[in-house]
Amino acid sequence: MIPAVDALLKDIRNKRIAPVYLIHGDEPYYLDRIAEELEKVAVPVAERGFNQFVLFGKETDAGAVLNYARRYPFMAERQLVLVKEAQQLNGINDKSTQTLFEDYALNPLPSTILMLCYVKEDGKPGLDERKAWVKAFGAKGKLLGVKKLYDNKIPDWVGEYCREQGAKVSPKACQLLADHIGNDLKRLAGEIDKILINLHVGEEISASTVERLVGISKEYNVFELQKALVQRDVVKANQIVDYFGRNPKDNPLVVILAQLFGYFSKVILVQASKDQTDKGLAPLLGVNPFFVKDYLSAARTFPLPKVAAIISAIRRADARSKGIDSPTMNESDILRELVFEVLH
Repeated sequence: MIPAVDALLKDIRNKRIAPVYLIHGDEPYYLDRIAEELEKVAVPVAERGFNQFVLFGKETDAGAVLNYARRYPFMAERQLVLVKEAQQLNGINDKSTQTLFEDYALNPLPSTILMLCYVKEDGKPGLDERKAWVKAFGAKGKLLGVKKLYDNKIPDWVGEYCREQGAKVSPKACQLLADHIGNDLKRLAGEIDKILINLHVGEEISASTVERLVGISKEYNVFELQKALVQRDVVKANQIVDYFGRNPKDNPLVVILAQLFGYFSKVILVQASKDQTDKGLAPLLGVNPFFVKDYLSAARTFPLPKVAAIISAIRRADARSKGIDSPTMNESDILRELVFEVLH
């Protein structure tokens, strides 16, 4: 859990409620989680029909939101006005609209809890915390920005989420989920929840459990491809490439290349490190100590110049996947040629 998110969730659970909230960032999972927690405690269940309003930005505007916020609760202590996807509010980028929100945030109605959930959209600028209207929410309530986790933090997030649900999980299972699903935390949480429903009491989430319940091939995945490359198993590596080629939707080339690039980049770090112990290498690589032996094995198999050449080959493959240099090559051929370069 991100410390600032954890602290805010604890405040809400303990009913230390602020009059205004502005939460923003490019990780909607945490924004949704904070909003859901506030919905649970802000207004008693029996009063929600009259005193809890969930609005969506694309369906409303600032004037309507503030009209809700300025009304008094109906026969209750307080009301909640929650605006999801606030980045789509009509006029949200206009100075006049921002002034309206600034004025309200500086003088909020004590009986109203107003929360805006502002999601940074791809290709668009996020919320600027230097703006006066944004600062106003921080001055009188809670202002929190949440960034998407880096890929190397996802396995730890998976492990933490499982432990929060009271489940044990193996390091390999964490890595397998992270590699297969990526940094979409909402989807990851959904897949983990699906696994938990099917677990026996006290059963650990293992790699085989993930393979069985998430639909990942036990023999044909990036883990196994990396293993085949390090062992210089030409037959196995090409079998995996053939499988990927027959199932491109489940094994997109862009994801495979990103994972291979990350893997061999870590191999270079191992080769450059004076400390070759599991304890010393694990924090350097950002991985569980369980996996250090795999990187040490790769570092012994491929000398430093070869690893540098492999990384260059991965970059070329990425360029080809975008139609550069070899516009006629399909994804399967690009990956097959990359495997050939790695093994020769």
